[in-house]
This record gives sequence, structure tokens and C-alpha cells, in this order.
Amino acid sequence: MTALYRTFLILCFAFLSVAATAQDLPSKFDPQRDAAKDIATATALAKSQGKRVLVDVGGEWCRWCHILDRFLAAQTEIKVVLDSRYVTVKVNWSPENKNEAVLSRWPKIKGYPHLFVLDSDGKLLHSQDTGTLEAGDSYDAAKVLAFLKQFG
Repeated sequence: MTALYRTFLILCFAFLSVAATAQDLPSKFDPQRDAAKDIATATALAKSQGKRVLVDVGGEWCRWCHILDRFLAAQTEIKVVLDSRYVTVKVNWSPENKNEAVLSRWPKIKGYPHLFVLDSDGKLLHSQDTGTLEAGDSYDAAKVLAFLKQFG
């Protein structure tokens, strides 16, 4: 086997392992998930794609968490910025699993959902109280877009 062919195979396997990790990230808040592992996966994926990590902390019990999910999915411009600049990972906070070991690394959360922005090395860049992004019974598109663009 030539060195060039061996290098090609290594790159192919590396690409496939990174591609598979995006599917491994939670799409819902799950108290059974290993938050530290999920954040490590998101960070590795962000590093390989030149993106930031958006850590979305909340729970399935949280009304505003569901409002934020629906809002982000429905806003085309926001979705484009989010997908092009961030790897998003959900971290559960609930009575079943408060993920204290992971969340103790960052500033105290006062309400949910809460967003943390990490660089591709996992360093905290920003802690965002989503209450400041609200508008009535939803979120303000201009504020959310400005937040995502500022840190992404």
C-alpha cells in the first residue's frame, strides 16, 4: 500500500467519522444523554467545519424551549446563519438530570432556555439569557439574528 493511498484512506475514515457525529447529537433535551460527550462531539465537529458551538440548555418540560425550537426552525434567515456558523447541541436540565458537572463550568443559569457559545476548542465565548431575545409570546428575529451574527 502506497503512502498516498494510506493517507487517502485515513482522510476518508476521518471524514466519515466526523459526518457520523452530527447525527449523534441530540435533537431534543434528553436526561439520559451524556452532556460532556455530546459537547465534545459538537466541539470536534465545529473544529472540523470552522464553526462555533451553540449549547442550548433546557428541558422537554420547558415551554419557552419549545417556542425557541419552533421559532428557529421557522425563520429562514436565522436557520441559514445558525446552520452555516454553528454546531448546535442540546443539554438537558431537569430534576432527573441537572448536568451539574458540565454546567458548573460556565456562568450560573437564571432561566431556560439558556444559550452558551463556545469556540471550536470548547472555550466559552458568551453566555446568553434568552429572555432578552423574547418579543411577546415568541422571540424577536432581529435580536436573535444579531446575537447569532455577533458570536458566530
